[in-house]
Amino acid sequence: MLRFLRVILTGLLGFLFDGVGAFGVGAYGGVRVVNGDHHCSGRVEVNLHDKWGTICDHDWDMQAATVVCAELGCGIAESASRGAEFGPGGGEIALRSIHCKGHESSLIHCDAFISRNYFCSHQNDAGVKCSGTLMEPRLSVLSPHFVFSAGESVHFYCNIQPRDRVSNVHLYKHGVETPLVTQSADPTQIGVSLVLSDVESFQQGSYSCQYNIRGGFPPHRITSPTSHPVNITVVDLLTPHHWYNTSSEAPTGSVIKGEGFNITCSTPRPYPGASFQLRLVRSNGTLRQSLPAVSKSVTFTFPNAQSSNEGYYYCLYRVQLGGRTFVSRESQPLPIAIKDPDPLLSPMVISWLVSGVTFVIAVIIIFTVAKVMCNKEKQPSELERETRTCLTFRHPDGSSCLHPNCRRRGRRQQLDTCCSPPAGDCWNQFTAETSIQHFHWDAV
Repeated sequence: MLRFLRVILTGLLGFLFDGVGAFGVGAYGGVRVVNGDHHCSGRVEVNLHDKWGTICDHDWDMQAATVVCAELGCGIAESASRGAEFGPGGGEIALRSIHCKGHESSLIHCDAFISRNYFCSHQNDAGVKCSGTLMEPRLSVLSPHFVFSAGESVHFYCNIQPRDRVSNVHLYKHGVETPLVTQSADPTQIGVSLVLSDVESFQQGSYSCQYNIRGGFPPHRITSPTSHPVNITVVDLLTPHHWYNTSSEAPTGSVIKGEGFNITCSTPRPYPGASFQLRLVRSNGTLRQSLPAVSKSVTFTFPNAQSSNEGYYYCLYRVQLGGRTFVSRESQPLPIAIKDPDPLLSPMVISWLVSGVTFVIAVIIIFTVAKVMCNKEKQPSELERETRTCLTFRHPDGSSCLHPNCRRRGRRQQLDTCCSPPAGDCWNQFTAETSIQHFHWDAV
């Protein structure tokens, strides 16, 4: 209330004595600070009608100081000094009173009055301390490398400009608006440690830091420029998968001795310059072999399975990045047993059996066809049976009798075999002395 009355009285006195507003059209020529520690602190002077003069501190406050800092581009007001803290000025005292709300961008928008008939000396010169243009922080990583394994912690360090009103320091990831880490700062600190714990693969990328200070009227924050980026890489090696291939005759989990087999290792997330390692654990020791991972998978070939190939196989994935070596977890064991070939089922025996059966079937077919053809040639037709062999039976008295089944047809033909003597009248006329002769066909 007292301050309010003082403002009213100041206005009335100004009106009574001169009634002149300080900032008429064309009167205001700017503001400056002099004799301070840096370009954003010192005694406040204003230019009225091309003359520089000081400001009386009787009504000088943080609102007016905030406007001065904003107009100078010096951040926010840290203090509004009185009693010629930065030394008494010379020349005129330009303003006896100025009243700002704190949000104005320039003193020209505030209510001000000149100081002609108002008691004020240069021992009452007003001053200001502004935050100044905040310096760009510098971000670094507190480790000799920039490549990390998933689950590790990354320790960043943000160097800042020591200020009385530094409030917080923030760690940002490029592309993410909200800070990942925020740490309060002590006014005496020149740097703040920012820890990113339990990093994951999606957190690799570019990081920067910022700090802010709080001040002005009404109190608000001003943020520093962003530091130069620092890039980190997060390696997350997943457990590889593996499987094997061999002949279909081999039982599950086994390989027939002497035959070939392959073991393939694969990873869902490949890295450049990586390699696969295959480890064989046997009863008498462990064997390892490696192949470069030119793609997501690689195949280890064993052309001739022997007893030394029997055991448990494990795959792991290895990569070297940023001077560090990263190794994945081993895959689940893949047991492989080497079996002796079964003689009854060996390929050679099966080949012999197939060849032998094929030969026997071929012989049977040939023999059957030959027999059918032979029987066809030997078996006479009905006509041949009727006319095949005819006999002439001659009686001692010179008479003859033709066999009833014989017929004279075709050309003459010698028959070597004889029909059985049929019964009949002709046959009955012959006696035991009947001679049997071959009948010769006569041409009809």
